[in-house]
Amino acid sequence: MISFKQVSKRYPGGYAALKNISFEVAAGEMIFLTGHSGAGKSTLLKLIAAIERPNGGTVTVNGQNIGKIKAGAVPYLRRNLGLIFQDHKLLFDRNLFDNVMLPLQIAGFDHRESAKRVRAALDKVGLLKREKAIPIALSGGEQQRLCIARAIVNRPSILLADEPTGNLDADSANAIMDIFKSFHQVGATLLISTHDENILREFKGRRLSLKQGELQS
Repeated sequence: MISFKQVSKRYPGGYAALKNISFEVAAGEMIFLTGHSGAGKSTLLKLIAAIERPNGGTVTVNGQNIGKIKAGAVPYLRRNLGLIFQDHKLLFDRNLFDNVMLPLQIAGFDHRESAKRVRAALDKVGLLKREKAIPIALSGGEQQRLCIARAIVNRPSILLADEPTGNLDADSANAIMDIFKSFHQVGATLLISTHDENILREFKGRRLSLKQGELQS
């Protein structure tokens, strides 16, 4: 499903975020990306989502070569991905319902079917009763759950989460991880970057550890 073969990523100025990374992720796996701040975890996830492109090597997602994919094909690739990044990119001038509806509007879904999906996603994360609220009225944990609802509303096969429990208290962090676990149990593939040792102890999954852009054995 996901394959990295000798992948390198350099940013302007010569900074090497990733150096000759190779690994594979099978369908249905739960993977934890670990490592220090700046180790390359966020860059790795952005390569999978075609937010960034590799300078060397090959990134393959669902049979598509990310380095060669045309810009017009990227939205179709992302229909199979749920993206949860540290900068939430919530729309603070729209209510919760409309925030979650947006990906379905972009994809051209029927409005009636979209509304059903939005409410199902909000219910899954415990926010259905607040669908008319605006994001600024939510706590940090609730905003993170809103991001998850938006990420899963199109029922993706792959979920990518970059430090999804950062800055949350232990109870909120465990609640977020329980949501992820429920999606993993129904067959979704998850890649979650984290430095939270409590989560790593509590939730089972294969670790990929990065250090200064290199994958540790």
